[in-house]
Amino acid sequence: MATIDPLNLLLITSDQHRRTAAGCYGHPLAHTPNLDALAEWGVRFDSAYCNFPICVPSRASLATGRYAHELGVWDNAAPYTGQRPSWGHRLTEHGHAVTTIGKLHFRRPDDDTGFPDQRIPMHVKEGVGDLYGSLRPNVPRQRNYLTTAANPREGESEYMRYDAATTRQAIDWLAADAHRHTSPWCLWVSYTLPHSPFVASAEDLARYALEDVELPVNFRSANWPRHPHIDYIREQRIQSPDEELDELLVRRTIATYLAMCTYLDRQIGVVLATLTEQGLEASTRVIYTSDHGEMLGDHGMWGKNLMYEGASAVPFLMAGPGIARGRVVPQPVSLVDLFPTIVEGVGAPLAREDADLPGMSLWPAAHGDPLPERTIFSEYHASGCREAMYMLRDSTHKYVHHVGDPSQLFDLTTDPNETRDLAGDPESDPLLGRFERHLRTVVDPEAMDRTAKADQARRIEAGGGLEVISQRGPIAGGTPAPNQFRDC
Repeated sequence: MATIDPLNLLLITSDQHRRTAAGCYGHPLAHTPNLDALAEWGVRFDSAYCNFPICVPSRASLATGRYAHELGVWDNAAPYTGQRPSWGHRLTEHGHAVTTIGKLHFRRPDDDTGFPDQRIPMHVKEGVGDLYGSLRPNVPRQRNYLTTAANPREGESEYMRYDAATTRQAIDWLAADAHRHTSPWCLWVSYTLPHSPFVASAEDLARYALEDVELPVNFRSANWPRHPHIDYIREQRIQSPDEELDELLVRRTIATYLAMCTYLDRQIGVVLATLTEQGLEASTRVIYTSDHGEMLGDHGMWGKNLMYEGASAVPFLMAGPGIARGRVVPQPVSLVDLFPTIVEGVGAPLAREDADLPGMSLWPAAHGDPLPERTIFSEYHASGCREAMYMLRDSTHKYVHHVGDPSQLFDLTTDPNETRDLAGDPESDPLLGRFERHLRTVVDPEAMDRTAKADQARRIEAGGGLEVISQRGPIAGGTPAPNQFRDC
């Protein structure tokens, strides 16, 4: 097995970038030349997943290498506070400089999260976050996702301004700070796009002719998959059949999302160009990924909050010195793999308490060694769901466990769009049984559902109570950017 020499690491993350919305992942329209070049320069992981398809818990898992249920991070009002060590702790403990620029989505900048040098950070609103997403199991009927999807527009959002500032700060750091360090450093550049609202510039929108935009999978209500829990989430948080968006509007929204991906790609390109201009390309490895995806109308759903590929699958690229060029890794990986990958790549050791981390270093795969067969895990306890959802993904199949409702099973090798649920097929019973047994080695699904709901109920009461939070509604438009970038 190949060994890895310690080098600098540039980690670039985005928010809500579904895996398929990039040219390097085969999208016929997405204009993402810089991500495409990064994939050609290095390794593309074709089966990468988040461990929780919503922002705050996913980022907690990304930082700590642990599943959200281990951290008690159930939703967007239970942010990471440093309750378990992050990879930032491991690097700084051993003298490596760690700087973050942009969105973190933890609680507050002064919490001991292992990231002492945070520049223009975005954290949860007022250190609390969005308690509306903690309302379970009696989920209020709300249409914020549908309203957002129904209002694509041309212009400039506060997230665009914030991301542009994130790029400027990254340029400045690479030019002024990177060369000062005598041991390998880690720079985490974290963007907010393509998270909604759906807003893009005229320049980027012009690339996407509406007639060329492909419609979502099963976007017509007559074709929506029928499942009691999925139906409940769709009805309570997204739309009912009489509310479905018309075809032209759906195309406009998707075109706007793709234009936002193009804007994001341009920001990434500027950072990568600066890396080269500063002579750092030969001493720095690059990782790109996202915290979760975006359903974008598939199966009648918008936003995230689900285990379908649109929400749970993420892009994942690695490039730089010693990494195989143009390699594709088909085996499943997930964001908890970042902890051991980053720590090893920069040159720090893991601690004794890291021995039970569920992830694994991806550098051997990046060098060209085969990954072992493995099953990755994701979970969901947040906005819109009346009961917990858990996902397992192996080399061929995806299993989704709904507490109190039937499971789902998809063969992703023959059905990548997840249009045929095999769980009702008697021939699938042995596979369903194997997946459920594996799930119960990771978590007790029913007990963890009860634990999450009890903790959420306590926080709802502390936050003003059920009635107050229900009337207040969700945070409109997502977590606000820092004050200087907000819309007036």
